[in-house]
Amino acid sequence: MELQEIYTHTKETMNKSIEAMKKEFSTLRSGKVSIAILDSIRIDYYDTPTPLNQVGSVIAQDASTIVITPWEKNLLKDIERTIQEANIGVNPNNDGETIKLFFPPMTSEQRKEIAKEAKNIGEKAKVAIRNIRKDSNDKVKKLEKDKAISEDEAKRGQEEIQKFTDEAVKKIDELVKHKEEELLKI
Repeated sequence: MELQEIYTHTKETMNKSIEAMKKEFSTLRSGKVSIAILDSIRIDYYDTPTPLNQVGSVIAQDASTIVITPWEKNLLKDIERTIQEANIGVNPNNDGETIKLFFPPMTSEQRKEIAKEAKNIGEKAKVAIRNIRKDSNDKVKKLEKDKAISEDEAKRGQEEIQKFTDEAVKKIDELVKHKEEELLKI
């Protein structure tokens, strides 16, 4: 492995960590309801755990309502039961055709709690970034130890990796700040 490969791998894995954090953010409830809150829910569809959006249409009707219209009416009861068991903070309303989820407006206390959760997700992402930096620096040190690169090249390599780390941490901080503002805005 040479320095350029280490740089490429470092950037890619750091970007993946940031993407994972964004995906985790999408499951947090903000002022308006997002269908991503249902991403982890699986329906037993012919003995196969299947995501909700693959057994019916899932749409955010307005800022506080999600409507689920299954493609097979016999799934209504299963969907309703699974949502109740998932404990997402609302009870499903089954009208025989669709299931509606009415999310009450969030209290400022809930908003602060979720903003705290967003901060924790950001911290976890930063730890992942620092671990990637450590792995990459270890690879650079190994190249130097194996005499594949000079001491100066190793120093430059570690400085470059630190630049990637700083950029990634800055990006995470910006995303967390943006998410907190979105959550605390009424």
